[in-house]
Amino acid sequence: MEGIMVSAATGAMNSLLSKLTALLGEEYKTQKGVRRDIAFLRDELSSMNAFLEKLAGEDTIDLQVKEWRNQVREVAYDIEDYIDRYMLQLHHEPDKQNAVKDFFRRSVQKVKNFGARREIAGQIQELKARIVEASQRHERYNLDKVVVGSGSVNVVPIDPRLPALFVEAASLVGIDAPRDEIIKLVMDEEPSLKVVSIIGFGGSGKTTLANEVYKKIGEQFKCLAFVSVSQNPDIRKILCAILYQVKKEDYANAQWNDEERLISLLRDFLKDKRYIIVMDDVWSIQAWKTIKSALPENSCCSRIIVTTRNANVAKSCCSPCQDLAYQVRPLSEADSKTLFNRRVFGSEDKCPPYLKDVSTEIIKKCGGLPLAIITLGSLLATKLDRREEWISVRNSIGAGLEKNPDVEEMRTVLSLSYNDLSLHLKTCLLYLSVYPEDYDIQMEDLVRRWISEGFINVDCGRNLLEVGQNYFNDLINRSMIHPIDISYDGQAKACRVHDMILDFIKSKAVEENFITFNGGQSHILVSQDKVRRLSIDFLGGENVIPLSSMVTDHVRSLSIFGYVEQMPPLSEFPALRVLALDRSEKLDNCYLRNLGKLHLLRYLRIEGSNITQIPEQIGELKCLETLDLHGTGIRELPASIVKLRQLKWLLTDGVKLPHNIGNMQALEKLSSIAVGDSTPIDSLQELGSLTRLRTLVIKWCISNSYGDKVAYVDNLICLLGKLGSANLKQLYVKTDGSLVQIPLDSWSPPPYLLQELISTSDLCICEVPKWISSLVNLTCLQIGVNKVRQETLDILGYLPALLSLTLYSSQETDSKERLVICSNMFCCLKQLLFYCELGLLMFEAGAMPNLKDLEFQIMARETRSMSSPDLGIRHLSALRDLCVWIDCRDARDEEVHKIEAAIRNAARLHPNHPTPYFHRLFWSTE
Repeated sequence: MEGIMVSAATGAMNSLLSKLTALLGEEYKTQKGVRRDIAFLRDELSSMNAFLEKLAGEDTIDLQVKEWRNQVREVAYDIEDYIDRYMLQLHHEPDKQNAVKDFFRRSVQKVKNFGARREIAGQIQELKARIVEASQRHERYNLDKVVVGSGSVNVVPIDPRLPALFVEAASLVGIDAPRDEIIKLVMDEEPSLKVVSIIGFGGSGKTTLANEVYKKIGEQFKCLAFVSVSQNPDIRKILCAILYQVKKEDYANAQWNDEERLISLLRDFLKDKRYIIVMDDVWSIQAWKTIKSALPENSCCSRIIVTTRNANVAKSCCSPCQDLAYQVRPLSEADSKTLFNRRVFGSEDKCPPYLKDVSTEIIKKCGGLPLAIITLGSLLATKLDRREEWISVRNSIGAGLEKNPDVEEMRTVLSLSYNDLSLHLKTCLLYLSVYPEDYDIQMEDLVRRWISEGFINVDCGRNLLEVGQNYFNDLINRSMIHPIDISYDGQAKACRVHDMILDFIKSKAVEENFITFNGGQSHILVSQDKVRRLSIDFLGGENVIPLSSMVTDHVRSLSIFGYVEQMPPLSEFPALRVLALDRSEKLDNCYLRNLGKLHLLRYLRIEGSNITQIPEQIGELKCLETLDLHGTGIRELPASIVKLRQLKWLLTDGVKLPHNIGNMQALEKLSSIAVGDSTPIDSLQELGSLTRLRTLVIKWCISNSYGDKVAYVDNLICLLGKLGSANLKQLYVKTDGSLVQIPLDSWSPPPYLLQELISTSDLCICEVPKWISSLVNLTCLQIGVNKVRQETLDILGYLPALLSLTLYSSQETDSKERLVICSNMFCCLKQLLFYCELGLLMFEAGAMPNLKDLEFQIMARETRSMSSPDLGIRHLSALRDLCVWIDCRDARDEEVHKIEAAIRNAARLHPNHPTPYFHRLFWSTE
């Protein structure tokens, strides 16, 4: 039931109550006695649910109450499993191929439905007996009197200071002295390879410290790389990452995966080069030795920096020079205060007088641990006017930190922030524990999983993805997760979970029987109750126990990371709602043969390059909402895919446009669909009927020379007009690598809701259509045009919401035309990328006041008439990053040097002192 929340605290209770209410409606005809029993169940469970929600607000719960709570939650899960199967059976829709078959099947179905209604009568009696017993137990032990009170917490608003504060507070406070000490250890005159270890437990700042050293001295080395190793390292992936960073060639998707060859490649490439490699978070000596074997000894003053929480590993890495192991120290009292005040108040000296004494005591209890300070600061940032709540937080920490500041005390601090979360945020945070350590968790995929699990509650009719994104941002705001891959608009596209927090939420998830873990850890966590959500980590290659030791009939969510020969068969998981097979490169088509039997499935993700097709039975999954086939070899979907009337998100790496796609009216995101010369025109026309579509990704495979190209382009523009007038917000068009022209000037009516319009550099829309100036919601524009003119900038410069602009052109700008960006143009723009053969570009005073990232191409020969080229870069007040591509064709050496010198001088005079990066095109050293 969409919008009905499932949670760690109440289980499936809210969802179940809604379904029991539905069973009492006119749509479901049940016997009178059964209706009375269903009504009894609903009313009794509703009262129990109220008590469960009351318990959810308690930080500590009596053991007797906790046992009763656990039993009630399990009963609710069991009832929902049965109700779901029953409702699905009644809703069964036969495939109506002809009248005779239809009549026969409807007759059979009536018999089956009659049997189902007879069956539910007996089953309801059994379930009723379990509920009555639980209710009597509640009264018998007077459990109401055990619970003193309950709490409720409101959702914290997004803190706009967080992206900058997270970096500055966590990375820079108190970092100078230890950074300089490590640099002194690293940067001496010793020509032979040297290894320096940084030791500290999770959250003490090892990675931050190593990264600051790396950024400070990296430019002095020919080759450099920074890689995360983690507890269960994927050695091949790590070696590929090092190769990519030092050699700038991508080996991640290479057909061969021989670690020995990767090691040989690295050794051969680095043998005569000065390199620095940072290996972050090394857990085992064996992992160190394997990666180290790829890094050759040489006499080029090469260096390796290792961070680890294990002193034995640190000593092994820098052996025999034990004095090269650096122990991370806690922050000083002054630095702790600075870090805390920046996080809470936004400044070092803005703590109000009425909070100074209690804040000093809280800082002292954090013991100089950066993660503890950041976490508590996030907790208190929304309580600035409530001194009593600060005192409550201070009192709750206890005296443990003062006596023994180790991991257990850190867990105490994390408990405070966890207990301050609202019920839905607790559930969403606990769910992150299904992912392995150091996993990059993609925001959109995570939110879709939250939706399929039932964790996201409908909020005033808002789109569920938007609500889920707010949940995600709230967890970032509270420093419970770390944002990565920040987009042009400041939105994190992904996150990571800190090791300390991951440890904490895993233990919580096991305690609540919310998730069961198998493999991937030094210890195995197996539920003694019925398994509801199962996470199996094969990436580590060890600690995985056979599933024969646990009952899997009730598993509703299965996440498998990696692959082994004995993968658990899907037939053992009849109750699945969520199935995710990640990084399963060796998984083959045979594994999916029972996929069509998972009738309750809502979410399916398959990531495995050997998967080339999904079974025709996929059409039987009537509840499916998400089908994610990214990372597979699937290029054509079975015909039955159009039977998935509930499917909202269809994600692929480019499949043929299915015939009858117009039947899939629930689709909100379609990525990506290949349109080629074999695509039927009527299928392209049907695409225009998907009026709920918010995101469309098209791979255009029709060349300019194709005879019927005009017909295809006309139909494309027609369908875009229909979708644009409905709900389309993101449009991405890419090609198969060939140059393509698709004019957009006839797109009508304009897509007023459009937020992102992105095409690849080999697709040209000819000219910027004038209607684009009416797109008041457009935030990101990436297009190719024939030629960039002043008129082009005049059209785009007044888009009120535009944050990112990328322009490609296939022709040179007229040499005599100077392109000017005036003071009132691009007022909100943060990122500007010009991949065009520009002549002279000028930024007037006051132009683009929010621009942080500028990259453009300029022709050096066009500066001949200028004694000192002045582009007006000094006028870009917010500029941070500057990259210039200089076209050296027909230019003299002095002209190239002149433009570089002018830009360097402008950057030096700029208040932010951005470092310009130059790339010379068509440059000859002869």
